[in-house]
Amino acid sequence: MQNFTYWNPTKLIFGRNQLEQLKNEIPQYGNKVLLVYGGGSIKRSGLYDRVVKYLQEIGADIHELSGVEPNPRLSTVHKGVEICKKEKIDFILAVGGGSVIDCTKAIAAGAKYDGDAWDLVTKKAAAEDALPFGTVLTLAATGSEMNAGSVITNWETNEKYGWGSPAVFPRFSILEPENTFTVPRDQTIYGIVDMMSHVFEHYFHPEENTLLQDRMCESLLITVMETAPKLLEDLENYEHRATILYCGTMALNGMLSMGYRGDWATHNIEHAVSAVYDIPHGGGLAILFPNWMKHNLKVKPERFAQLAVRVFGVNPEGKTVEETALEGIEKLREFWNSIGAPAHLADYDIDDSQLDVMADKAMVNGEFGNFKKLNREDVLAIYRASL
Repeated sequence: MQNFTYWNPTKLIFGRNQLEQLKNEIPQYGNKVLLVYGGGSIKRSGLYDRVVKYLQEIGADIHELSGVEPNPRLSTVHKGVEICKKEKIDFILAVGGGSVIDCTKAIAAGAKYDGDAWDLVTKKAAAEDALPFGTVLTLAATGSEMNAGSVITNWETNEKYGWGSPAVFPRFSILEPENTFTVPRDQTIYGIVDMMSHVFEHYFHPEENTLLQDRMCESLLITVMETAPKLLEDLENYEHRATILYCGTMALNGMLSMGYRGDWATHNIEHAVSAVYDIPHGGGLAILFPNWMKHNLKVKPERFAQLAVRVFGVNPEGKTVEETALEGIEKLREFWNSIGAPAHLADYDIDDSQLDVMADKAMVNGEFGNFKKLNREDVLAIYRASL
């Protein structure tokens, strides 16, 4: 385990009837508020009206940016930055899922930067300041509501990159499980895959003596796997929605990864796929992650075997470490299949015609991955296994 300092300044406001807390939280930052959201779902559910009501009650001067895409685009970030600078916005409120929050982070940082926000995403410049912002979460998935990371797509160049800065932690995040009741079944599935994938990215790392962190990761995975089938049978069950919502936040707020840095290669591989094909991030991860695991099984087979036994209930008796590990990977695939997640790139009509293009995009910064460094041939092998 490495030395570490843990710091997370986001205030998490969780549970029933918490939206009214907007009236306590926002006034300390100013009067001019930019409301950022995606499509029409928050209007159909009534959440938009509730948010606007509370903003009006505190006398906020409300500006809006709607239409944030599922893979948020740089062009939308530019629109938000322009509004913030022109209207001298004091505070941004993101109402939606991880994509809306990721877009808001880029807008908040871009509003305090003299150049193009894409410089911050591509790490040509560091985001040293940002407008304060808060979130009202509507989808359990990315954990963006309590971390400083963001993923932005430049659709004009088919580039999609993750970036982050301590400047873009949300000041607060309001999580009402009821606000996730209307999330469709497929998006619920993608969110479940995404949060599990975040835990897997943590779990596969090169450090020793992470006994507590291992158990924390394993318990979260077990909780998600126990809850997910029940939730998918009853999408408006408060208890199940609350459990999954909390798991999504805990999977990527830094609590699980103190003392080490996880792998994160699979996310990079998937970003290249969705940069070209614009597929759902969770869907791409469901296809790729078991194949990343098989490709890297021999790096540290005992790590995969531990996961197989502790999380997937594999009986190791009479089996080699590699056999136990492989059975665990197969059980992961079976679980994701059982909840309706995709298993092949062909499920999105993706063939082998763009594999080289995607591999080039994945390799733009050279070899990557902390559990095992992947080169271009590794990436292509994982893509081919995923067809």
